[in-house]
Amino acid sequence: MAASILGIVVYAVLLYLYPQPVLQITAFVAVAGILVITAWIGWTMATTPPPPPLEVPETTTQPVAAAEPTNSQSKDS
Repeated sequence: MAASILGIVVYAVLLYLYPQPVLQITAFVAVAGILVITAWIGWTMATTPPPPPLEVPETTTQPVAAAEPTNSQSKDS
């Protein structure tokens, strides 16, 4: 935690003393990091073999009998 706080303070001081180069370096590192992660994901997707196909168990289909309509209200009420 102390190293993180020290890093923030150092970054703030450098940003105050040299704003243009620090912002340029920060933007470059951010964009480069995103592009590296994107390239890594693409490489992983391109080189990973597909999973084996799922085995579907064979089932026989039986015809379903038509259900009789039911009357939920009684006519004798």
